[in-house]
Amino acid sequence: MATGKSDISAWLVRPAGIGWWAGLVAVLAALTTHTVLVTSDGGMDNGIVVDAARTWLDGGSPYDDEHFLYFPSAVMAAAPQALLPRSVLDVLVPVAVVLALALGWVCALLLHRVPLRGRLAVLGLLGLAAGFAPFAQLVRLGNWTVTAVLALPLCLLLASRGRWAAAGAVIGVAVALKPLLAPMALLFLFARRWGALALVVLVPAVSSVVAAVFLPDPTGFLTQTLPFLFTADDAFLRLYEAGPAAVLPRLGVPEALAQGLAVAAAAVGVGCAYRRWRGPGPEPLRLAETSAGLMLSAFLVSRPSYNHYLLVVLPLLLAGLPYGGSVTRRPGFWLALVPQLPGVTWPWLESGKRRAFRDAVTLCVLAGTVAYHAVRGARGAPRDGEGAGRAADGGRAATEGAVRS
Repeated sequence: MATGKSDISAWLVRPAGIGWWAGLVAVLAALTTHTVLVTSDGGMDNGIVVDAARTWLDGGSPYDDEHFLYFPSAVMAAAPQALLPRSVLDVLVPVAVVLALALGWVCALLLHRVPLRGRLAVLGLLGLAAGFAPFAQLVRLGNWTVTAVLALPLCLLLASRGRWAAAGAVIGVAVALKPLLAPMALLFLFARRWGALALVVLVPAVSSVVAAVFLPDPTGFLTQTLPFLFTADDAFLRLYEAGPAAVLPRLGVPEALAQGLAVAAAAVGVGCAYRRWRGPGPEPLRLAETSAGLMLSAFLVSRPSYNHYLLVVLPLLLAGLPYGGSVTRRPGFWLALVPQLPGVTWPWLESGKRRAFRDAVTLCVLAGTVAYHAVRGARGAPRDGEGAGRAADGGRAATEGAVRS
């Protein structure tokens, strides 16, 4: 891998001009404003959680709605929204989602030691907002996946600085809000951080048990939600699931075989993630790529699994672009994102009901690329401790510290 002034890393970490920032602000403001004008309750998915909290406040069980797939602790977290007028939620939730997505990107940059004033800081978030369709979809839906998009890079940032207990607490809180990051317990297992792992488990467990005491149906999550998750027998949701276990049966593959293939692929992905953790490269890059491998493996086998889940791992990987040994230097990473380009009409897949086929291609190619990268090793990876873009002015120090190959 080339180094020096001809390498793109030096260009990416140099400061961006004010015009770049103006363009980013304009795109984010347009997306937020449009969402405010067209959604209610801050988005359909946020509305499901808020309606569950309203049901609880009215004396009912939030688990009467089979689409409420959260722990009891999420009911309490959504209760403040349930007390607000819908007109306030229409504005508050889209703004909060965009801010959370931006903060998650900031944490990913800090993890990889990329200057916040650099060009990658602008172009990365701009590319996600304007060039990756699930970004806008997540904002419009107001889905609580956004909590994981913020929590995962924050967790890894804390872990990279030796604050593993705080990292475990962050994941625990995120799981209490939405159990999407539960597979991250394996990272703490790989790192043998037992105290932090205990927090990952205890924080959502204790908060959910306490919250369940105040619900009219304390065991609703166990008796209604878990069976629904295991069977996923919902014709509407199935149309949008991107995992192989949901997509392959739509192509004529027996459901049992599809589920078996998904489980096998997930098991291979976890093994590759462990190898990446034990592999070469600086700790921030290993943290990011190991975590991405774990989460993508979970998305392959989980029911449901939607395209906006990819935003949990994509900013982490994209922020590592200045590293010579990053998975973003592989063509498969970028090819995986092609089906998610906004405005591109794919023949026979233009219907929203067939969108899952495009999403499945992105998920499988991205998971395969991350796994392949882990097995083959990060060739040309910088030595441990060499960050990306330590010099904020993008001078010679940035050129020499951004990549080593």
